[in-house]
Amino acid sequence: MQWIEIDRLALSHNLEQFRRLIGSDRKLLATVKANAYGHGILEVEKIVRPQGADWLGVHSVREGILLRENEVDCPILVMGYVAFDELELCMEHDLRITVYNPETIEHLGSLTSRSKRKVHLHVKIETGTYRQGVREEDLFSFVEKIQRNPGLALEGLSSHFANIEDTTDHSYARFQLDNFKRICQKLEDKGISIPIKHIACTAAAILFPETYFDMVRIGIGMYGLWPSKETYLSCILQNREPIQLKPVLTWKTRVAQIKKVPKGAYVGYGCTYRTTRETMLAVLPIGYSDGYPREFSNASYVLVKGQRAPVRGRVAMNFIMIDVTDIPDVGIEEEVVILGEDREDRITAGDLARLSDTINYEIVTRINSQIPRIIVPSN
Repeated sequence: MQWIEIDRLALSHNLEQFRRLIGSDRKLLATVKANAYGHGILEVEKIVRPQGADWLGVHSVREGILLRENEVDCPILVMGYVAFDELELCMEHDLRITVYNPETIEHLGSLTSRSKRKVHLHVKIETGTYRQGVREEDLFSFVEKIQRNPGLALEGLSSHFANIEDTTDHSYARFQLDNFKRICQKLEDKGISIPIKHIACTAAAILFPETYFDMVRIGIGMYGLWPSKETYLSCILQNREPIQLKPVLTWKTRVAQIKKVPKGAYVGYGCTYRTTRETMLAVLPIGYSDGYPREFSNASYVLVKGQRAPVRGRVAMNFIMIDVTDIPDVGIEEEVVILGEDREDRITAGDLARLSDTINYEIVTRINSQIPRIIVPSN
C-alpha cells in the first residue's frame, strides 16, 4: 500500500533545461541506471525519449536488455563493468560497451570473428578519479588492440570527474579536464578519430560549458535534484543564474491503523521511544525493506494533511509509527507523503539525506524497485 508518483511535466521541464544549456548540436544522454535513480527505468524512458534524449545510459547489461525488450531502439551505453560472459548479450542486443581492460577486447575480438555484428566501444580513460579507466601510458596500445579487430568500432572516449560536486574549488576538475583534452589531442595527432567524446555530468553541464564536447551525460539533475549544495553555490559564485529544477518523485503510502496509546507507553522494537502524553499513533506499512532506513528512527517525519507527523520508535522492516495527535481526523487509509510535497509543505531527498548523513542520490536510488511507479501529469 505504497506507490511512487512520477511527475511527467517536471521531468520534461528538467530535460528541457539541460537541452537549452548544452544546445541542439550535442547529444544528450539520459542516465537511467539504478532504476533511473529510483524513479523507474521504464517509466522515465517513456518520458525522456520523446522529449529529446538522444541516448540512454545504464550501469548493467541487465538494464540495457530490459530496455531493448521493451522496444527501446535508441543507442544505449553500458557504463558499468561488463563481464566476459555478458559480452555476447551486448552484441545480441546492440548495446554500446564501456571498456578499459585489454582482456575485454580480446574476448570481444574472439566473439566478433565468429559474428557479423559490429560492436561499438567507448574507451574510459583515467584522468584522476582512479576508478574505471585506461592509464594514459597504456592508451595507444589499448586503442591499437581495438583497431586490429574489424568487428570492433571505437565510437567514444569518456572519463568522469572525481570531486566536481564536492567543492567550490574546481581546480582538480580543471586538472582532469586538461588531462582529457590532452589525451584527446594526442589521439587525434595520431590520426585516430573519436566520433563521440564525453566527460560532462550534471554538475559539469551546469558549471562548465567547456566540458560538453560531443555528448553530455545528465543524471541526478534530470530528476530535479541538485548534485550538491556546493554545485548550487558555485553557480552563484560564477554569477550564473541557477538552473530551475523541479523534483520529479513523490513517495506515498496510506495509514494502516490508528491507535490511542497511554502516557508512558513504549513504542516499537527496542522500546526506544516512550510517550509523554496520551498519543494517537498511525501505523504505516513502510520500512527499511522499502528503502526507508533505520537511521530515521525517532528522527524523521512524514506529511499527513500537509502537516508534519514525527516518526516514533524504530523503523522496522515493514512498518513505522507516526504521531498524529495534533492532526485532527486522521483515518484509516489516509494518504501520507513520505517524500515530496503535500499542500504547503515538502520533504525533500536532501532533507532525508541529512538525517542519515548521506546524499540525495542514495535516498532515491534505495527505494525498493518493486514499489509501483505511476506517471502523473503534474503534482
